[in-house]
Amino acid sequence: MDRLLIVRENTRGHISKNLQGQFSEHLGRCIYGGLYVGENSDIPNENGIRKDVVEALRQLRVPVLRWPGGCFADEYHWKDGIGDKASRKKMINTHWGGVTEDNSFGTHEFMELCRQIGCDPYICGNVGSGTVQEMSEWVEYITSDAISPMTELRKKNGREEPWLLPFFGVGNENWGCGGNMTAEYYANEYRRYQTYVRQYHSDRRVARIACGPNSDDIHWTEVLMREAGRYMDGLSLHYYTVPGDTWQEKGAATAFTRDEYYKTLKKALRIEDIITAHEAIMDRYDPEKRVALIVDEWGTWYDVEPGTNLGFLYQQNTMRDAIVAGLSLNIFNHHASRVRMANIAQMINVLQAMILTDGPRMLRTPTYHAFKLYSCHQENELLETCLTAAPVHTERGDLPGLHQSASLAPDGTVHLTVVNPSPDEGRTLKVCVPGPDLGKVTAETLTGAPEAHNTFDAPDTVSPRAFDAFRVDGHALCAELPPCSVTHLCIG
Repeated sequence: MDRLLIVRENTRGHISKNLQGQFSEHLGRCIYGGLYVGENSDIPNENGIRKDVVEALRQLRVPVLRWPGGCFADEYHWKDGIGDKASRKKMINTHWGGVTEDNSFGTHEFMELCRQIGCDPYICGNVGSGTVQEMSEWVEYITSDAISPMTELRKKNGREEPWLLPFFGVGNENWGCGGNMTAEYYANEYRRYQTYVRQYHSDRRVARIACGPNSDDIHWTEVLMREAGRYMDGLSLHYYTVPGDTWQEKGAATAFTRDEYYKTLKKALRIEDIITAHEAIMDRYDPEKRVALIVDEWGTWYDVEPGTNLGFLYQQNTMRDAIVAGLSLNIFNHHASRVRMANIAQMINVLQAMILTDGPRMLRTPTYHAFKLYSCHQENELLETCLTAAPVHTERGDLPGLHQSASLAPDGTVHLTVVNPSPDEGRTLKVCVPGPDLGKVTAETLTGAPEAHNTFDAPDTVSPRAFDAFRVDGHALCAELPPCSVTHLCIG
């Protein structure tokens, strides 16, 4: 029997709701067809934005949405995406499929999307091919209500009041597609660009987020924190779980062996070591943890589905992905004192998506359902836990037998999320919460074969169900966790 101790009195940090953030890029069918269909579409929409998708995302309690990229951000010129749609400039999306971008979805449309979802906007500016003036004017256009050319332009385009913009990224992957810069060069560019990301309201501050490292590039973090740490509010981190041995052959999304399943989970768990390494550097320069580590691109990356555009990065989504999501969200919770935002890549029809669409049809993926189970932790306090669980032995090395995080809600409820990564074996877990008797306990679980996934003809093959395979005895409970599962227990 595995055992878990939850210490209700000991908190270890505040879990920001933004750890369950999302990412939408002008890539494949994420924006067009996924989120936005235009006002004249037969698909039900409000101001061109799909009603079915918005409703699903509202149920998910999406806290923050990053846009317009990604690599696309550093070739995006925001003034091309405002004003009369018929006269907006067209461009070639050179990063993703070489398709024509007509800029019909721009700043106003993105802010409207955030309004409908009920989430905060996180905009990523163009450092790679843009100018300081362009970036500065974008922030002014969005946030200023002073008498100025950008304020007047915004009003001319139909928006009287400024928007709230809590987060602004100064470039994306500037070590790669955002300009192939060295850390030293980007640090200087960041210092210059962020100077002109003005604060037009003292009570509505725009947090400046610097482009951080690619995976385990600790040199980048060292240079950025040393040279520019005092000028930033956040430092980004990108890490993708790629099960293949090369980027050219990443492996299929739905047809995989047990060995490939274990390899995927081992790679997903690497993100904890990567976060820990970057935290150690940040702690030296910022011991008070003022600067947040923001994992604004993460998730699984497989070969595209057969017959689809290689540049659209469209992949299916299985219980394997739900397990990766659960492991990752637990890790982010564990590091909540420094990691204060994460944005999975991506929201719709791209990589590890929440939702897939096909014309008027829509489905929720296993990852969507995993995120919904984890929404219980938003704005709670991380609790101290001690887990004793026999590992899962594989040819790839040991995996954790179970993986969990627990939090305390303002009303005193304890929320526990537990991943059982074993594809074949259930686990018996005894949970002890010293103190008063547990009271009412409710639970949900998401489970299925690792390859199980939803299709447009069978959209509910993988979906959460009520979980009652537990018994309560005083201040402890004993649960029979199914194999390949993500389970949420709500302890009153």
